[in-house]
Amino acid sequence: MKKLESKKRYVLPGDFITTAPLRLQDNVVLEGKRIVSTTIGLSDISDDNARVLSLTGIYLPKIDDLVIGTIKSVSGNSWFADINSCYQGMLLGQDVFGRGSYPTMDEMKARLDKGDIIYARIANYDRQREPLISIADKNLGKIDSGELIKISPTKIPRLIGKRGSMIQTIEASTNSTITIGQNGLVVVSCDETNGLLKALLAIRMVDEQAHLVDLTDRVKKMLESDGV
Repeated sequence: MKKLESKKRYVLPGDFITTAPLRLQDNVVLEGKRIVSTTIGLSDISDDNARVLSLTGIYLPKIDDLVIGTIKSVSGNSWFADINSCYQGMLLGQDVFGRGSYPTMDEMKARLDKGDIIYARIANYDRQREPLISIADKNLGKIDSGELIKISPTKIPRLIGKRGSMIQTIEASTNSTITIGQNGLVVVSCDETNGLLKALLAIRMVDEQAHLVDLTDRVKKMLESDGV
């Protein structure tokens, strides 16, 4: 058999990998003559094997989701942000400067530069290109301060709690402000070191113990204790 060059690319469940007659390994199935992925990950084709390297904790964009991202590059008239996904979020210059504007690179970097953290909305996404993000809505934009923490996107509903009960408990007990991205990224702002540490610990507890029935009681007990 002709040796195949290893090619890795991001794939989603159901995505086509190859039609080559290869041995099936991890996270792939055969549908007719097509090998397709069963998970989010990186496709890996080498010699006589096909597999997908699973990427756990990766966010799959959905239109109107609110996400937190870190600016990674400025190119042309756009910023590109890491949104904890297999894709980078693309923020157009006109979203910030207005339609018909042609800002210079210096103007772009003065507004948002590499390393800046933003709170944005998924404005458009069709799996064929980078998701389009926007910071034009109220309460969106650059996040000037706070500690960034990453948890599994699937644990975000548990962190919020029923009608916001969990996150409100953490904020009230630590005198902190917590910004939650549905992509698993969270920013905690707090003027008091002990409050900040407790808030971060509470979020980590939710991420690691979300399966426990008494999680709320455990978090409250930790928040009410002295020290961290």
